[in-house]
Amino acid sequence: MHGRPRTAPKPEDSADSAVRVEKLRSLQSQFLSDHHNKIYTKEALEVNAKLLEINPEHYTAWNYRKLAVEHRLSESEPDPDSVKSILSEELRVVESALKQNYKSYGAWHHRKWVLSKGHSSIDHELRLLGRFQKVDPRNFHAWSYRRYVAALMNRSEVDELQYTTDMINTNFSNYSAWHNRSILLSNLLKRKVQGFFPKEKVLNEEYELVHQALFTDPDDQSAWFYHLWLLDQTVKADAPLLISSWPAHDSNLILSGDRCLDDCALSAFNTFRSDSGTIPLVLYFSQAVEGVNSCTVSVESVFNTKGELTWEPLSTNNSQTAQVWVTHLNYPEEKLHSSEAYYPVEVRVGHSQGIISSSGFHYNHPSMFAFKVFVRSVEKDPAEHGGEMISWRDENFLLYETRPQESNPLYYLDQLNIKDSHEQTSSMWRAETIANEIALFRELLSEINCKIGKLTLARLLVAHDTLLSPCANKMVYSEEVIELYSDLMKLDPPHLQYYKDEYSLALLQQITFSRESLLRYCFRHIDETSSFMSNSICLRLNNLSLSRMGSIEKLLWVQMLDLSHNELRSIEGLEAIQLLSCLNLSDNKLSSFTALGPLRQLKSLKVLDVSRNEIGLHSIDTTRYLCSSPLSHTEEIDWNRDEIVTGDVNLRNCWEAFLIFRGLNLTQLDIMGNAVADEKFKSFLVKIVPTLKWLDGGELH
Repeated sequence: MHGRPRTAPKPEDSADSAVRVEKLRSLQSQFLSDHHNKIYTKEALEVNAKLLEINPEHYTAWNYRKLAVEHRLSESEPDPDSVKSILSEELRVVESALKQNYKSYGAWHHRKWVLSKGHSSIDHELRLLGRFQKVDPRNFHAWSYRRYVAALMNRSEVDELQYTTDMINTNFSNYSAWHNRSILLSNLLKRKVQGFFPKEKVLNEEYELVHQALFTDPDDQSAWFYHLWLLDQTVKADAPLLISSWPAHDSNLILSGDRCLDDCALSAFNTFRSDSGTIPLVLYFSQAVEGVNSCTVSVESVFNTKGELTWEPLSTNNSQTAQVWVTHLNYPEEKLHSSEAYYPVEVRVGHSQGIISSSGFHYNHPSMFAFKVFVRSVEKDPAEHGGEMISWRDENFLLYETRPQESNPLYYLDQLNIKDSHEQTSSMWRAETIANEIALFRELLSEINCKIGKLTLARLLVAHDTLLSPCANKMVYSEEVIELYSDLMKLDPPHLQYYKDEYSLALLQQITFSRESLLRYCFRHIDETSSFMSNSICLRLNNLSLSRMGSIEKLLWVQMLDLSHNELRSIEGLEAIQLLSCLNLSDNKLSSFTALGPLRQLKSLKVLDVSRNEIGLHSIDTTRYLCSSPLSHTEEIDWNRDEIVTGDVNLRNCWEAFLIFRGLNLTQLDIMGNAVADEKFKSFLVKIVPTLKWLDGGELH
């Protein structure tokens, strides 16, 4: 229980415990016999009740009672008094078990099941809850059950909200009450119930309430978590917005089938090379949505000659709800070799209803973006640059500088995200609220050294920059945020990984915020076999101590990405960068092939370096599953178990690698320095990736 220290058992307690154990064994033996023989007599149920009174966590015993109740109800005549008597006895048994352990999952679940049958007094349930919540006001089982009972009673959410107010005023350190309050308020605000609209007025009152708790006891975390929820309600727009796309609005896309196109007049930021005959079209929303299809998104283009386009969610768990959606425009092969011309494309999003966020809000800001595709007629010289290996050494990169004949890259970088008018004109209330909170917590931190206070200040500063930076064209607090997370890493080692992740997100937001800051990380790649300088631009985010990826909506244009020498354990989010053809993930902390799951959706990927990670070092990837089996994964449900790969490697031991690499068309792969990378495994890779030309720096024959 909360705050109750453990005490060493006394000798007499040990003797009582031995007697209790013997009694428990006897009851359990009799109960299992009754259960096996499907005996549901009154005597058998009494044995079961005694067992549950001693051990309320016995799930099988609770399930037996359900079977017994169903059996007795089916045998009895439709007599309301008889039914009520049977169900009342069940409630009595549950109440007796809860007195022994009022946090028993099985007991609370059984009580819900009994109540769902009807014939029971719901008013009595509220009185019972009142008694239990006096014993432990923070018992989340009781709060969950209270929500269930309140729904059955059609009890007003306003009345329930007042109950949470009373409980919080009695004791600020009631996390469950704060949590229940957030659930109730979310519903009331969403439905715009009288007295809970406008949203700004309600949230102002909530800020005043939570401030009382925070300044009364800054060391208690309950109110801090509620403040985080309030901050989220303040900053986040209810309805989803389209925040980025590729191609970008008003851009001129230069399309070429030649991988090595080098024209000084062209900008590498708007040049796309495709050998597949398709152009990806990417929509990036502010939150996960469903309903993106040819009815809700219209595309007008000469490429779309076959009618409706198929939109796919870029999700790693086969969900039909995703933040990023993609389709492909097909262009005829002959256009690549015909006379040069521009082909306009216009995309309209949300002009018909149907796009809905996972929280139930409709996309209600119809938007349009347009771009032009310039098909470049190029004759490919087979003698030039047919199959050189890509090298990631520092000498192969030069800091990007605009060529005299080249169009301004800053123009294209400025178009990479959609400037939505609804976001730019953030309400004065939001700005004032965040500013007031920042001032308040600066004052608090000037008096006490509070870790969670520093964390909250960092979140507030990020919220400020998120709200106001599009209008101010600068990030005011980015350096301070990074410094705060650096301090928290030292002050609070148990939560080091969380602070590293937040530090990474803040750093990436700073890097990608402006055109000038992003260009400092853009490099031209030089072909090491000749003096030729390719037109490829590599975004080098290496050696930054990144543990998590973020700001992906600003990186949809990237075709070559260097993330080496970081601390990445996951690459979640990279699946949105549909143009990505070259990726360096070497010298990170990727511990299994399942961490590479997003790569399966990068159909343009040709070059991959995952050398010197921790793949194969850990027998089980505990961040994803506890049992090493493909059945543990939702994204692998399309696995054809009849697929056979011959060779010395047992597919059962390498199914993760098989599922990741089998659908990729890699020409170059580096995997050395991982525990899994022995000769047998490399032979296995060559068999499942027939397009490979280079493996660990060696050319395949």
